[in-house]
Amino acid sequence: QVQLVESGGGLVQAGGSLRLSCAASGSFFRINTMAWYRQPPGKQRELVATITSGGSTNYYVDSVKGRFTISRDNAKNTVYLQMNSLKPEDTAVYYCNAAIRVTAWSNNSNYWGQGTQVTVSS
Repeated sequence: QVQLVESGGGLVQAGGSLRLSCAASGSFFRINTMAWYRQPPGKQRELVATITSGGSTNYYVDSVKGRFTISRDNAKNTVYLQMNSLKPEDTAVYYCNAAIRVTAWSNNSNYWGQGTQVTVSS
């Protein structure tokens, strides 16, 4: 059973920083692309950033470019999201996502974390 567990959310003032972590556990062959999504109150979930297994950063949504950094530690099966210069509009539930091959013969399966709340006060 593969699980993604996020941590690091909380309440922060505008201009502050938070670092989110997401660790994968269980039995699997390989973790491929990992990503962070967020869902603001009353809005749809949106993709924030992605990173490949080799560490290449594929994508940042325009609203976080220059402020957020995605990274990963493959030895720890963990992806991070460093969030600086936070704004009230960054308030959302942040979700970790990973494409994981459970066995060497299987295709990627999509896994989600449970979400962690980030609240930025003005």
